[in-house]
Amino acid sequence: MARVILLNKPFGVLCKFTDASGRPTLADYLDVRRVYPAGRLDRDSEGLVLLTDDGRLQHRISHPRFGKDKAYWAQVEGEPGEGALERLRGGLTLKDGPTAPAEARRIEPPALWPRDPPVRVRKTVPTTWLELVIREGRNRQVRRMTAAVGHPTLRLVRVRIGRWALGELLPGQWREV
Repeated sequence: MARVILLNKPFGVLCKFTDASGRPTLADYLDVRRVYPAGRLDRDSEGLVLLTDDGRLQHRISHPRFGKDKAYWAQVEGEPGEGALERLRGGLTLKDGPTAPAEARRIEPPALWPRDPPVRVRKTVPTTWLELVIREGRNRQVRRMTAAVGHPTLRLVRVRIGRWALGELLPGQWREV
């Protein structure tokens, strides 16, 4: 039976186990041998990372061909109108080509842990929280999509990959399922 571990990756942590520059990695939070991330999460993003010891499962989770949905909560600059949300829902053309349509909706600010360092606050520019669900997983895709519609991402938290959800895990906590 394959091992599957859910980890809440903190902000500023690399989604790998070693780093020649000494930056924080998954090894600082998880002392489990022979498991590997199924997909990546940028250093400046937070939230759910799945790790497994099963290479085939890792491939099915991370390869875009399998269309595994990934849900994110994104705090964006400004107040996206329905037009911006429709553009996200219809798919966008980024520098590396068109994206598949995303599910996109405004949400109430979620009850999350404080981020260290905190997100910058500008008194004259409001922020909005969005939930985005994508089925690809290109490099920095959600950030590039929100920027393309005029609302750069300030904070990004992945909350679900397929049937696996972050739940109550706090940053740095993990559990095996």
